[in-house]
Amino acid sequence: MEKLKSEGTCLFCQKAFSMSTITRHLNTHLKKLDTPQMNEKSYHLKIERNPKYGKDNYFLNLLVSDKAKLGDIDDYLRSIWLECCGHMSSFTDSETAKNARKNPFSFDLLSNKSFDQDYGKLDMTKKVLKTLYDGQKIIYEYDFGTTTSLLITVASVLPIKSTEKITLLSRNEPLEIFCKICKIEPATEICTIHIYDEGDSMFCKKCAKKHAKTCEDFVDYAAATVVNSPRMGECAYEGGSIDCERDGVFQKNNNQ
Repeated sequence: MEKLKSEGTCLFCQKAFSMSTITRHLNTHLKKLDTPQMNEKSYHLKIERNPKYGKDNYFLNLLVSDKAKLGDIDDYLRSIWLECCGHMSSFTDSETAKNARKNPFSFDLLSNKSFDQDYGKLDMTKKVLKTLYDGQKIIYEYDFGTTTSLLITVASVLPIKSTEKITLLSRNEPLEIFCKICKIEPATEICTIHIYDEGDSMFCKKCAKKHAKTCEDFVDYAAATVVNSPRMGECAYEGGSIDCERDGVFQKNNNQ
């Protein structure tokens, strides 16, 4: 499968950077905002698909106030990337869960419970100030049937006062996904029956009509919209409700 170029625009300087460099670049700006005399913190979070289920080119960088709760992050992720049918979700501290798996018969004397599959789950009602720490890795899951699993990395903790609970620092621009049939026009529709095929799965509007003639399921229920999210093509997801200008199909310029 071809590797798609993934870039995001920096909130501060409006320049484009690759997925591999944008987080480090954003931290250079955030450190200039440090105000050590203020007794407040903000958390720079990098969010991507859980590598356990394969890497892709979708990413978010968020600045989260210490006044926010994990539930606020949950709401934000649902609004920008995930919400389709009101599914359940969870946050799990990766290191705690890993240690529990290494010692499946251990016993936690403080909580009077054994380490089980739920050990490491984080309480969404808790403030991030009491939960997050620099370098922490958290697994976030939305929908325990058709699951979208994300990796959240605390890229830095900074003495910054945030005016908003959550600020979008950067998000990947719509990926340059072309129709798999004509290979000329941007893909606007996806067939969820063939979503895991490397062949005919994404189509422009014209070629989608051609695909519909050979795939009855596409007409009945399998047609979905191409959107800028790792949940594309899953369940009933059709796009987010915030940052909508970057949620659709990329716009082909005249030179392409």
